[in-house]
Amino acid sequence: MDTKARNALTKLLEAGNRATAGVRSTRPTLTRSQLADYQATRSLADKEAFEAAMKAARAEGAVALTWEKGFGEEGFIQRVELLDLDALAKLLGVETAAIRLEKAAAQFAPLLPDFPVLNDVLARWASLKKVRTFGPEDSQDWIDAARIIRFMTAARENRTVDEPIREVSARLFKDSKRIEKLAAPVDILLTGDVDAEIRESADVWQEIGVFREEQPVRMAGKIVVARTRVTECLDAPYSAFSASSVTGLTGIPKMVMTIENQTTFHSEAKRRHDEEVLLIYTAGMPTPAWRAMYVRLLGGLPPGVPVYHWGDIDEGGFRIASILAQDARSAGHTLQPWMMHPDDVPEDRRVKARPHTLERIRRFASAAGWGTLGEEIAKAGFTAEQEGLPIVGLEQPQ
Repeated sequence: MDTKARNALTKLLEAGNRATAGVRSTRPTLTRSQLADYQATRSLADKEAFEAAMKAARAEGAVALTWEKGFGEEGFIQRVELLDLDALAKLLGVETAAIRLEKAAAQFAPLLPDFPVLNDVLARWASLKKVRTFGPEDSQDWIDAARIIRFMTAARENRTVDEPIREVSARLFKDSKRIEKLAAPVDILLTGDVDAEIRESADVWQEIGVFREEQPVRMAGKIVVARTRVTECLDAPYSAFSASSVTGLTGIPKMVMTIENQTTFHSEAKRRHDEEVLLIYTAGMPTPAWRAMYVRLLGGLPPGVPVYHWGDIDEGGFRIASILAQDARSAGHTLQPWMMHPDDVPEDRRVKARPHTLERIRRFASAAGWGTLGEEIAKAGFTAEQEGLPIVGLEQPQ
């Protein structure tokens, strides 16, 4: 088929897809201005090649052609009107958007009970919008993303050790780099929201328990930690261990605090390493091995030991808090927020938040058991990064 004709008919197909999806109200048509390249041709052979392709489309019932008045088919085509989208797609050797969507929906059907957010993905595709650059033609990527999550969830039931991402990828797909291409769909399946804040790939991988480079758990405080081979007091200003090697505490700290961000953890570690408090760096979203260690540590402490979390005042920070709160409850403790109230954030450190973000914060705060705090942040209407907040000592609970 003539290249110019194919390009023109492809544009007509796209317009037909938009009309079928309800995002275009006018009838799909190529007007004279859209046929400018063809109209400008001075080569009879090129003109005839273009028109032969259009006549073939007409013969298939796909389009209607309007020719230059007074010249008939000896003149130039002035208008190409779409009659049958399916016939045009068949002629071009492609699928319509509706067919691609139908196939994607059929593939997603078995996944919907575990990943209902795929309904929202399909809804976006139905309106011809992509989700993080992924369209219906990429449905296999979402299927593979679900497979990754299910595989790692099952693995956590049998062991609490994080795994190298390329080893897992090779095991699942016989392609050591496959998983690394799927951060976006894995992220959306985990958060359950197509509009969730986009996370760094490393945070996504940490949540499911795979890593490119394994990070040790950092702890600070004048506390004795029991490990598989050694039981000793934490070094100053902090110590770092494999999460699976930490078995418990010998002694009772005055409080336990998890800290989301590295800068804040290091600052607090330098300030508080001689106090009988236990500070633990989560490195953003904690990994399954980290969470298992956290439950072990809290499970060995009396219920009266206060347990706090200090993180970003944003969607990601409260999502992390909701997960930690769940783990704390399983160990018999109640997680409390530290420096995460609107009153703790100076006006010049606040960033106005979208309503969707505030709603997500409210939802995760409620899941953490911090419903009132979530409402107050939603009312205040801002987000803030932990590193931008003034340092406040840990002696007095907020």
